[in-house]
Amino acid sequence: MNNDFPRIVTLLRKERGLSQKQAALELGVSQALLSHYEKGIRECGLDFVVKIADYYNVSCDYLLGRSLDRTGAPFRLEPEQAESTEAISDSAVKPNAMIAMNKKLITDSMSIIFEILSRTEHKGLTSEVSAYFMVSVYKMLRAVYSSNQKNPQAMFSVIPELYTGMSTALMNIVEANISCLASGKAAAEHSGIDSSVTPQLSPDIISKKFPDLAPSLYNLIRDTEDRIKKLM
Repeated sequence: MNNDFPRIVTLLRKERGLSQKQAALELGVSQALLSHYEKGIRECGLDFVVKIADYYNVSCDYLLGRSLDRTGAPFRLEPEQAESTEAISDSAVKPNAMIAMNKKLITDSMSIIFEILSRTEHKGLTSEVSAYFMVSVYKMLRAVYSSNQKNPQAMFSVIPELYTGMSTALMNIVEANISCLASGKAAAEHSGIDSSVTPQLSPDIISKKFPDLAPSLYNLIRDTEDRIKKLM
């Protein structure tokens, strides 16, 4: 049984503001049967997958969790990035292509986050989210930098024995501040965000506002959740 289908069809229905009864009526099935599909109790046939894909104007791949883009489009490198790998020997193509792809996923996704933050005009939330990203980059830089023990550590003022634990602690504190500010509570000397400026978001809204960047975000989500599921 596909585990993504029940979650996605439920999300699509709620996004449209439809009751289960209304959606079932328009799809030509009983409310009880649709309820079973949404709860994952029963698995529908291929005909219904196609029917509900048409109903919500999404691809079957999206419904089945095979693509995070509603059109079902796979992630692709930009033409210039793809061309840059063609002249590289076969042994080097895969890692270089992976670097280009992952860089795009991260930079595009961060661009969406900062654009959303800019629309809230909330200094505190923007500051704390920025701090979280900065600490993360700092940690990764030091990890890569320290892979060669001959690299001079004078570049950093925090000694190697302390930076990992202390920077992780700082990230946890900043994340707690972000959680407070986002829920409207004060933290880090900033007042919480007002509910009137909190961003209204959904996959459909993100796709419409950021058509060029959204596929990267969706693929980043999918890759991260695949990693999380392996730990469960």
